[in-house]
Amino acid sequence: MPVVIFTGASGAGKTTIAEAVERLHGQEIDVFYQDRIGVPPVEEMVDQFGSVEGWQREAVFEWMAPLSPLLTKGRSVLFEDQARFSFLAEAAERAGIGSHSFLLIDCDDEARARRLSIDRGQPELANPDMMNWAAFLRHEAAAYGCEILTSNLTLEQGAERALCELRR
Repeated sequence: MPVVIFTGASGAGKTTIAEAVERLHGQEIDVFYQDRIGVPPVEEMVDQFGSVEGWQREAVFEWMAPLSPLLTKGRSVLFEDQARFSFLAEAAERAGIGSHSFLLIDCDDEARARRLSIDRGQPELANPDMMNWAAFLRHEAAAYGCEILTSNLTLEQGAERALCELRR
């Protein structure tokens, strides 16, 4: 059974699509959310791991390790995260997850700013760093040959695309 990994910057719609998949197919697909697993304050990341990137890399390894046993039980897994593709690929390999694919969930900067500021009430996240992070992930997705799902899709289309990938 495969692992599908969503990544993307905050406000892209990863959680919304993952929740739709879980709501409709939770009996056959295990869905894991990075934000629900726990994200410490930036100061703690830097103190313990030297940087946000250092924490992100180690956290992805920790989060991905328990997924492999689910696959041996015949479960499909959707993992929603915000990490770099390189960290996710390395963590999947280390966890012995051979069958995985990535989907970058993305939206334009204007939609991201609106979602973060208005829909989520987190205007502090609608900043140049977040927009640069989104651009970085787009570039990395292209380098990995990863499919990009954009906000041009409806929620149903995004969930259906994820399901197609999970059933491949």
